[in-house]
Amino acid sequence: MLAILSSLKAALGDLERVTAWAMVNGFVNADPGYSKTTLVMNPVSELLLELYGHEAGAHARTAIGVAGVPLNLPVIISAEVEVAT
Repeated sequence: MLAILSSLKAALGDLERVTAWAMVNGFVNADPGYSKTTLVMNPVSELLLELYGHEAGAHARTAIGVAGVPLNLPVIISAEVEVAT
């Protein structure tokens, strides 16, 4: 999530322009049967709520276990945000 925030700041110039977090998707590199992908993604949601409050930080979320991700990363996160012009 820190990488996403950094990319948004670079693209927008100011994170204050983010007015809502609509969706956050997490793809967790996990063994078959691993059932705690939601716990892996909880810190992401907690950070967004802490930074943006419930009004803008609340979001829909997925936390899906996958057999592998590029570069053997532990998790890949994507997000959809609303931005003020």
